[in-house]
Amino acid sequence: MARPVMLVVFVLPAVLRRWVSGRTEVKVFAVGRDRHSPPTLGAALDVLRRTHPLLEERIRDEYGRIRRHISMIVCGENARGLGGLDCALPPGAEVYVMPVLA
Repeated sequence: MARPVMLVVFVLPAVLRRWVSGRTEVKVFAVGRDRHSPPTLGAALDVLRRTHPLLEERIRDEYGRIRRHISMIVCGENARGLGGLDCALPPGAEVYVMPVLA
């Protein structure tokens, strides 16, 4: 059986746009782990690594974790509170990438 596939839109702050030719958003297709699992934030970032590696390396560290100075907002909530990289993405997900304010 086929695994679920979903379009995910990453909405970017100005500081990250230079790695994607100035675009305000980047769209990728994320795939679920199996036919019963929805795509996750980690799966979407894995695709982003293949399509926009320079952007992805500014979002995740060398261990694949979201960098401390980056927040990812999914459905109005910080992804860290929703399971981090294992956060299940709803259909039509928009992920807002934001620098953390100190």
